[in-house]
Amino acid sequence: MAAAASSSSSMVATAVLIPRFPTAVRTTRCSALPPLPPRVSTVSFSSPVKLIPESKRFSLLQTKASDETSADAGELFTDLKEKWDKVENKSTVLLYGGGAVVAVWLSSILVGAINSVPLLPKIMELVGLGYTGWFIYRYLLFKSSRKELATDIEALKSKIAGTE
Repeated sequence: MAAAASSSSSMVATAVLIPRFPTAVRTTRCSALPPLPPRVSTVSFSSPVKLIPESKRFSLLQTKASDETSADAGELFTDLKEKWDKVENKSTVLLYGGGAVVAVWLSSILVGAINSVPLLPKIMELVGLGYTGWFIYRYLLFKSSRKELATDIEALKSKIAGTE
């Protein structure tokens, strides 16, 4: 933006360069990208979200407790106590439960250790993506392989349930 000023006595034109941004606002940048233009605050964008007054908004969030509940706490405890009394090897159940808690704890430690190694998480991601691609190709892409997967799942279900 140049402005020309003329002198009446010598008829010489001088160009005065006006900076685009005020000099007080300029900051040094470490980027090769050009600076963004200033924001225009008068432009308003229409949003699909309806603005609701606060009083109405809070009334929409309020819920009322009903007298009828789907599960009574006392009934739940009595059912659990009956099932616990039916268990013959209580020590085995406690041992399996404790073992499961320890296994989850150890696996979280192992995942944290693997995650701290610099390239290993990305390699594991690639392995997971590769396995996912193979699984889709092997079991989900073709109709006959989907039927095979369904029969394998049903066989595993019956094996776990003990009906086999």
